[in-house]
Amino acid sequence: MSIRSSALGLVLALAACQSPRSAQQPGAPAQQQVNPQAPVAKVGVQTITAAQLDDTIKKDLKQLDQQYQEQVYELKRRALEQMIQKQVFEAKAKAVGVSVDDLIDREVVQKIPEPSDAEVKSLYDAAVAQGQKLPPLAQVKPNIVRFIKNQKGQEVLAKYYDGLRKDAGVEVLLPAYVPPKVEVAATGPAKGAADAPVTIVEFSDYQCPYCVRAEPTVKEVVAAYPGKIRLVYRDYPLPGHSLAPKAAEAAHCAGDQGKYWEMHDRLFAAQGKLDVADLKGYAKDVGLDPAKFDKCLDSGEKASEVAFHKKAGEEAGVNGTPAFFINGRLISGAQPAEAFKQVIDSELQGAEKTAKK
Repeated sequence: MSIRSSALGLVLALAACQSPRSAQQPGAPAQQQVNPQAPVAKVGVQTITAAQLDDTIKKDLKQLDQQYQEQVYELKRRALEQMIQKQVFEAKAKAVGVSVDDLIDREVVQKIPEPSDAEVKSLYDAAVAQGQKLPPLAQVKPNIVRFIKNQKGQEVLAKYYDGLRKDAGVEVLLPAYVPPKVEVAATGPAKGAADAPVTIVEFSDYQCPYCVRAEPTVKEVVAAYPGKIRLVYRDYPLPGHSLAPKAAEAAHCAGDQGKYWEMHDRLFAAQGKLDVADLKGYAKDVGLDPAKFDKCLDSGEKASEVAFHKKAGEEAGVNGTPAFFINGRLISGAQPAEAFKQVIDSELQGAEKTAKK
């Protein structure tokens, strides 16, 4: 869609430049109430009860409920932004005596710079380098020019809208989304005061690239709230990561020698090199007694501890890593620091209000 063909449609699209989240469709009928002891199936002389069935899908139900609540909030947030955009542009158009389409044509479309030949060729060459089979440049140049102009148009439009929004004194009062609380035990290796007002329970996997990416953010967040955060690390090795369980065991073996966090950091810095021989090398790097470490790792004595943490994650609704529970509120994936701070600030404000009562 070109900028000129549907100006207001493009304005409203500013709120929707995001990847959709997979979530359950709202509006489903209420769940039928069933006696937990009622049989739902029989296999020979064996009976499967409603309670057993519910226990099997407990993790999935928690996840669907969290997704549903977040989707409802996201729908409200987007709808509110579209309402604000519509009113801001209509008010400005009315003030200058033109239609919204004419306003955007004058303030946006006519101000979009023409792409240079160098820009066109650079985009064409990049596409060819990525393996795309394209006709000669002269043949597709008009399409590339339109694409570049639409990209620049989005930037010009966004900048113009930001100015209108500021001039109109827009103030969004919709509270920020706060994930529902989930009961998660803060059990495991920990940093920070036990009585800190905020506890972050992290379920993670040493072989997961997203977990590696999240580690600097976690350190940044903890450093931003000195004395106010307790960080608890719990293992959640994913099924497809064959090296992750033994790496988690290695961290706990290091913990027996008072070097859990040193090994934790070394494993995340390993860039996926987590074979047993690598783990034993890292033990020497962090100053462990090699004989004691090797005995612990080779015996598999920490496997049950790793399994214990993973089971807790499953019961809390974790289905991927990293997953962070901030005072029980879930943040999933390698999110930016701002996403953590939003929830932490909300929790700290709540703690302050409780303390004043």
